[in-house]
Amino acid sequence: MHEQPSPHFETLAIHAGQEPDPLTGAVVPPIHQVSTFKQDGVGGLRGGYEYSRSANPTRTALEENLAALEGGARGLAFASGLAAEDCLLRTVLAPGDHLVIPNDAYGGTFRLISKVVERWGVEWSVVDTSDVEAVRAAMRPRTRAVWVETPSNPLLGITDIAAVAEITRDAGARLVVDNTFASPYLQQPLALGADVVVHSTTKYLGGHSDVVGGALVTSDAGLGEELAFHQNAMGAVAGPFDSWLVLRGIKTLAVRMDRHNANAARVVEMLRSHPSVHEVLYPGSESHPGHEVAAKQMSGFGGMVSFRVTGGEEAAVAVCERARVFTLGESLGGVESLIEHPGRMTHASAAGSALEVPADLVRLSVGIEAIDDLLEDLTRALG
Repeated sequence: MHEQPSPHFETLAIHAGQEPDPLTGAVVPPIHQVSTFKQDGVGGLRGGYEYSRSANPTRTALEENLAALEGGARGLAFASGLAAEDCLLRTVLAPGDHLVIPNDAYGGTFRLISKVVERWGVEWSVVDTSDVEAVRAAMRPRTRAVWVETPSNPLLGITDIAAVAEITRDAGARLVVDNTFASPYLQQPLALGADVVVHSTTKYLGGHSDVVGGALVTSDAGLGEELAFHQNAMGAVAGPFDSWLVLRGIKTLAVRMDRHNANAARVVEMLRSHPSVHEVLYPGSESHPGHEVAAKQMSGFGGMVSFRVTGGEEAAVAVCERARVFTLGESLGGVESLIEHPGRMTHASAAGSALEVPADLVRLSVGIEAIDDLLEDLTRALG
């Protein structure tokens, strides 16, 4: 008897967690826009459902799909990426514990840790996670987790997931990887030794700038149960319609990421030769210090590009304001191209800290429009 081969990523994205509806044969999971469920007798749950905060069939479909895409034992969907992060931090940390965070992280993550989690009695320290020995030196007896973004936001730094996983494993700590920039199509942190993957599903997974959501995926079934308990206890869950929108977006993730990759590579090529640009940050460039690690642990380099403008902060702001096809806006990962000034926008909360970003930095989320239109728009915006 031949063993059934495991489906490829593109097939899982379309089918995992999404069997046709047994009643109607609908090939897309229904939106179960319902708050409560009729029970089969007192305490008798039909299919495990009683109340949509605890579980909802549409959210279950998304959570099973996310687990399959990341190769995890358990997936959990939340109302936002920060809701997912909050649940994770309060599950794995306690007052007196220590957390290691990267010196290049999303401003909202930094705000959550420095303004909220710290008040709970958790200590944290900042380290350049691309330096494996620096991570090793940052570990303390009470270190319970190391937080990594790779590629990072907004400087596109690269961390060797497998190498850091070895350090956290030896220290009895957990490795958390924010995989939002790469998406599971380009990078599989759990297979490289991470304990938990974090996503803002608002970004590449949703892909259409029409939903806000977050996710956690873990390879540890026991930790998955702990996270599920806290998810229900805290209640910041993804609603049915939002879950359905993310599922719809995931179906085209692979084809979208292929175009994001291709367009970003062309944009980088143009920026590197432009006289108004003095540095391009993209892990696909051979000159990037993390290029070899990125090539080893990613199947593509993604659609995020940052660059530094000759002329300083005001020149960078002017580039953002002159763009037209690139929409001036926060967020990323949608089909449309976005441009922003991190220092004044997404990373304003990191000003004055170890995570402060250069004032002359511009961040691009390269979309899937015609590449010639994107190149013309950037060339004109750069002046």
